[in-house]
Amino acid sequence: MTGRSAISIPDLEELIREGVPLVGGFGVTVEELVPGRVRMRMPYKDDFVRPGGTVTGPAMFGLADVALYGAVLSLIGRVELAVTTSMTINFLRRPAPVGITAEARILKCGKRLAYGEVLVFSDDSAEPVAHATGTYSIPPHDPVSLAVSGYRDPEGGEKSV
Repeated sequence: MTGRSAISIPDLEELIREGVPLVGGFGVTVEELVPGRVRMRMPYKDDFVRPGGTVTGPAMFGLADVALYGAVLSLIGRVELAVTTSMTINFLRRPAPVGITAEARILKCGKRLAYGEVLVFSDDSAEPVAHATGTYSIPPHDPVSLAVSGYRDPEGGEKSV
């Protein structure tokens, strides 16, 4: 999908720091933001280690959740009261104590709910270390044009919502 995100990278990073201070304190930065998709990076901190010398699950979950939030806002704009209604994460492999990246995309966005997925990668591996899916509740807001990002039907054309 092409076009401009409904929220800018600086505005999203500010919202994460000020509106989601727990994850904002993790040092999360936005690397890419397009309608329905976001890539965020979280640098490694000693606070993120758990027994066994790996990145703790709550740090990865926090990054996945805020990445999905960013992907939703990329479609609807700065609607701060869009909130997680459900999220599931599956930890696929043990990440080394290094930075991690989350790539989120919205699969379906309606008037009241958005559903998406997030892949979490460790800086030292091309294979994902976690996969999350989640639903966000979207409160009433000014109308915007919504679309599904990056999902293609079997014939190769963009699916519409």
